Amino acid sequence: MSRGGSRPGSGAAARAGGAHVVLIGHRGAGKSTVGRALAQHLGCELHDTDEAIQAEAGRSIAEIFQQDGEAAFRDLESEAIRRAVARPAGVISVGGGALLRPANRDLLREAGLCVWLRASVEEHGRRLAADPCSATLRPRLTDAPAARAELEQLLAQREPLYAAIASVTIQTDGRSVDTIVAEIASALRLRAPDGGGAAEAPAARGRRE
Repeated sequence: MSRGGSRPGSGAAARAGGAHVVLIGHRGAGKSTVGRALAQHLGCELHDTDEAIQAEAGRSIAEIFQQDGEAAFRDLESEAIRRAVARPAGVISVGGGALLRPANRDLLREAGLCVWLRASVEEHGRRLAADPCSATLRPRLTDAPAARAELEQLLAQREPLYAAIASVTIQTDGRSVDTIVAEIASALRLRAPDGGGAAEAPAARGRRE
């Protein structure tokens, strides 16, 4: 995803009812990149739960998985989500597996507008391969023999969970960050008390550029 030139907006005007914007999706969907740009556009804070976990633990997610196991990481993740939703309204970005726990899904659904940043298997693979931190910071999550096979397996497991709580779905393949931010901001305006309409339009249509 490339960057253009978006202009910051008013957080009070753009966010509906003082609620959070929650970015969900698999790793490589662009949640961190879009989250930073969206928070700047709305004039609010970004609460990135993966970053919060790593800062508090002083270790990468891969190291936590290796040393403590996935269950321990998921406990840290659940706590980070509870802290994030309790903070003043902002943008929350959660890890790809955060929705595996029903309690997390309930918290995030109730926190505000859940935006699923979706990408094809090919796009996920391209972005992860281009990220120099992927190999050292992101753990392998299955016994699949190849990265693509793991992606396909995880997406098959997780996409129904994303769909279950998403208010807005945006296909990010070939889209610029600024276009995605603009669509989320549009959905927020439609959700505002005086905005009218449903949040699914236009963002849910996921136009390609």
